[in-house]
Amino acid sequence: MPGLLSTSSSLLGRRLGRRSAAFALALLAAALLFTFFRYAAVPSASPSPSPTYGHRLPTLVDLTLVYDRDALCLDGTPPGYHFLPGFGDGSHSWLLHLEGGSWCRNFKSCARRKKTYLGSSAHMDTRVEFVGILSDDESQNPDFYNWNKVKIRYCDGASFSGHVQDEVKNGTGFFFRGQRIWEAVMADLLLKGLSRARQAFLTGCSAGGLSTYIHCDDFRALLPKTPTVKCLADGGFFLDVEDIAGRRYMRAFYNDVARLQDVRKKFPHCSPDMEPGQCFFPREVAKSITTPMFILNPAYDVWQVEHVLSPEGSDPQNLWRNCRMDITKCSSKQLEILQGFRKALLDAINEFKNRRDWGMFIDSCFIHCQSMKAITWHSPSAARINNKTAAEAVGDWFFDRREVKEIDCEYPCNPTCYNAVLDEPYRED
Repeated sequence: MPGLLSTSSSLLGRRLGRRSAAFALALLAAALLFTFFRYAAVPSASPSPSPTYGHRLPTLVDLTLVYDRDALCLDGTPPGYHFLPGFGDGSHSWLLHLEGGSWCRNFKSCARRKKTYLGSSAHMDTRVEFVGILSDDESQNPDFYNWNKVKIRYCDGASFSGHVQDEVKNGTGFFFRGQRIWEAVMADLLLKGLSRARQAFLTGCSAGGLSTYIHCDDFRALLPKTPTVKCLADGGFFLDVEDIAGRRYMRAFYNDVARLQDVRKKFPHCSPDMEPGQCFFPREVAKSITTPMFILNPAYDVWQVEHVLSPEGSDPQNLWRNCRMDITKCSSKQLEILQGFRKALLDAINEFKNRRDWGMFIDSCFIHCQSMKAITWHSPSAARINNKTAAEAVGDWFFDRREVKEIDCEYPCNPTCYNAVLDEPYRED
């Protein structure tokens, strides 16, 4: 820019003299500034690097605590939720989202968890952003933007399903009251207008996705007068498969959770011959669900690749470290194992494909929880199957615009995938 202006000044000075040159120089500078601001104001065709991707900033929603003497987080503090009222023609529709965040399997891991927002409302943010399926921006959440929306905080460590009445002590106190948290929060929301809902949608991500399978029919039973009640589990179809060392690590993990929090009584349909952890897997839970359900899952779930398929204890030489963090770093042998993992998922959900009122969107991305991120729910960078984002597919299914049974091809076939690249491994608990 300085070189261009000095050259222009020299030429104009020789032709028009000093006064004319100064005037012309001012005009040239003004023209350049006008051009700069004009084009700087034009939106880029590529996605914005900001979390809102060119849209307005997310709405911040306050935390509401629920005071019930039996409904308590791990540390004994009250549970809570964030409520954003609906507006317009969405004011009588409700969308509830169950927060995720793994589980705790023993007193040691639960003691660590008590010191975080996943075990205590004392550590929860008092305000959170509503994004993805909770967004009130129509461009980010076209079908549910103006609904009443609730984010239910997760602080019990067992997907809202544990129910140990007495305080458990092992050097310190623990409250395993997930079932009571579910009941107390639902009672509070029913009084706030949920009982008058014309449409209701229970959703959840990760451990909250598992909670959605567990509580879907409970949710339907709470709303006998609501014409349309459906459920969505995002990244919650955890698999009961052998890991790379031939162990069923996740089953052992769930066995510990189930015994610690006495969750088996939540699953009366479960065969007495089965281990308690087996009853906790979505494939078993879903068999008895009668409410319409949508399965949103990546075939290469980054959390499951790390904790179900290649947990650290089964990879002592850390040969899977790079692959766990970035799917493009997987060897051909590792990719072959990942394709087998995808097949195991498709086999597990196959029995649900025939349920006419169920839907599914199984993309071939390396990601976890797609409904709670603006970029993966509905943005220019969101994954598409048959040119539909997850948000569009879920909306089509919920409103009966078409049957949605979308199964993507094998990695790396889908160029629209937004694949995670981790800086560090996911925490297990």
